[in-house]
Amino acid sequence: MVSTIDAEVLTKAQRWSLVATVSTGLLLVALDNSILYTALPTLTRELGASSAQGLWIINAYPLVMVGLLLGAGTLGDRIGHRRMFLIGMSIFGVASIVAGFAPGPEVLIVGRILLAVGAAAMMPATLALIRIAFVDERERNVAIAVWGSVSVIGSALGPILGGVLLEYFWWGTVFLINVPVVVLALVAGILVAPANETDASKRWDLLSSVQIMVALVGLVAAIEEVVKVNRSLVVMTVALIAFLAGSWAFARRQRRLQYPLLDFAIFRNPAFVSGLIAAGFAMFAIGGIQLVTAQRFQLVAGFTPFEAGLLVSALVLGTLPTVLLGGMILHKVGLQPLIGGGLAVGTVGVIAMIIGFHVNIGWLIFGLFVTGAGLGAAMAVASIAIIGNVPVERAGMASSLENVSYEFGNLTAVALLGSLIATVYTVTVQLPAEAPEQASQSLTGALEVAENDGSAGTDLVQAAFAAFDNAYVAVLVVAAGILGVGAGVTWRLLRRYGPGSASSSFSTH
Repeated sequence: MVSTIDAEVLTKAQRWSLVATVSTGLLLVALDNSILYTALPTLTRELGASSAQGLWIINAYPLVMVGLLLGAGTLGDRIGHRRMFLIGMSIFGVASIVAGFAPGPEVLIVGRILLAVGAAAMMPATLALIRIAFVDERERNVAIAVWGSVSVIGSALGPILGGVLLEYFWWGTVFLINVPVVVLALVAGILVAPANETDASKRWDLLSSVQIMVALVGLVAAIEEVVKVNRSLVVMTVALIAFLAGSWAFARRQRRLQYPLLDFAIFRNPAFVSGLIAAGFAMFAIGGIQLVTAQRFQLVAGFTPFEAGLLVSALVLGTLPTVLLGGMILHKVGLQPLIGGGLAVGTVGVIAMIIGFHVNIGWLIFGLFVTGAGLGAAMAVASIAIIGNVPVERAGMASSLENVSYEFGNLTAVALLGSLIATVYTVTVQLPAEAPEQASQSLTGALEVAENDGSAGTDLVQAAFAAFDNAYVAVLVVAAGILGVGAGVTWRLLRRYGPGSASSSFSTH
């Protein structure tokens, strides 16, 4: 039987060892979110995956995770966040082996689903354990900022690491790289993670998890369908019905449960709500911009996966200084300038990207960096605003909601912006009259036509490149608009959280 550690008697060294340990789980989840941005073209080619299967390889992970996160947080409150971290990490390791040795796209999708199950189990536990172990608010703010910076590092390393591994090894290594990290995290977790007070009377409600997953699948399907050129009214109607019915059933059930997966009363705190908005909107921008930028510069500019990974990492590297600084200066400047102002700076950065794209790549990189700097500040204190404005017995629920916000932001970015770039390409492409229909559907289709038919000529390729660039700019415009809305909403919500104001409603446990 594994011994337990009392959070009340943790030394400073033990507390920070805990931060390092749980942050490895966050690192793995962030890596698996972003590593496929550069690896997906190779994966689909090597496994013979269709475009629909390629989309599911990406989306299965965040979609399943979002559906399970709320239940996992509540389950952690019931059986212990330490136990949930160890269970989730174990599942993640096994799933990495399944995905790494997948013989076809179907097995890889199953592996990604298992990865999501493991990630959903451990993710709420990572932040909840920090909430339990750190009593002092100032120290806890710095710890959460460090925790958040690890997520940023994982997002930055994912595209680069994927490019390096594909340069020298086969595609399966992008998943197998997780295994040694899992082993180290399990050993460290047993040694330093504290136990929390558990409540065996709480119940994990599987039906609630199913209801929210139905709602999310319907919402994502509706988003993907609405931006298509040839929309299906039937698909849109079914998707919207699933979203509305799932949401209604979930909300109704939560109000009737003694221990709901989601207590709607916590949304009365404007700082908590602003943290959720900042987390979701920031990840929407980061995930969407990384995905489409990596695609554009590999397909149009001829970058290798490694070169594309280096390029998109400029965005996430820009977050590193501000994500650490945010937690350190929060007690002086307050939530409003860091969350609302950070999203506003991110908006300016994306606008700089749009302008820089038409000038030279140096200006584009500058825009990526500025975007990251603004979003880093917002993300750092978003976690603090979320976890610091719930009582400790709701730490698992709050941590789950934060992770839902992050993953849903990433999920909707892939669904909306991935579909939007295809739609704008199809609408704006002006191909030669003799070009086949395949070339008008996607840039990869046009490149396949040009490769298989030498007579297609450079006119077809150049027209396809121009249309894809139009689509790329359209995606950046949408990202800037989303961040601008987020900046305005959070600035308004946080009007009482300016310089010198308290960031947390609960300073001790």
